[in-house]
Amino acid sequence: MEFLSDAYWSSRYKQGNTGWDLGRVSEPLKCYIDQLTNKALKILIPGSGHGYEAEYLIQKGFKHVYLLDFAKEPLLAFKRRNPNFPDENLLHLDIFSCAEQFDLILEQTLFCALHPTLRQQYIRHVASCLTSGGKFVGLLFNREFEGGPPFGGNKAEYMTYLTEVFSKVELNPCYNSIEARKGTELFCIACR
Repeated sequence: MEFLSDAYWSSRYKQGNTGWDLGRVSEPLKCYIDQLTNKALKILIPGSGHGYEAEYLIQKGFKHVYLLDFAKEPLLAFKRRNPNFPDENLLHLDIFSCAEQFDLILEQTLFCALHPTLRQQYIRHVASCLTSGGKFVGLLFNREFEGGPPFGGNKAEYMTYLTEVFSKVELNPCYNSIEARKGTELFCIACR
């Protein structure tokens, strides 16, 4: 699968073929972040892209934010915009190679970029990267796509993966999606 390589995603960034990139923090994740009070949380954003959610977290006073991406280009762009951000918190690797523990993993676009055959493995892996009581939070598409990535799906499918490894799962229609995604996203909060 070519989309499981650094080269594939790097070429997409170099060509500006980044339809998933909103150019800002996504509104649903912004609202979730706004209600967080523990600034000491260790937070991972896998498939972080240009890291707008990370920038927002930093602005809100969170100190332990980590970005992970297959492609180096968006991580370098983030570092140019945020020169004081610790280099060791920029993880240029495949999510399945990540072995650290986090209190919160924010999902924005990585799940839909992975082929559906990898979803169960992905959910199991992110659960293993969470501390006891940690949360996997984010957006999942509730629609189908031709080809991919992105790859679509539905609530029933996602619940089979999530309930296998998380003790509590909320997966509801997202009320504050951007206009282009209204009615096609689910907001997920899954507790380890």
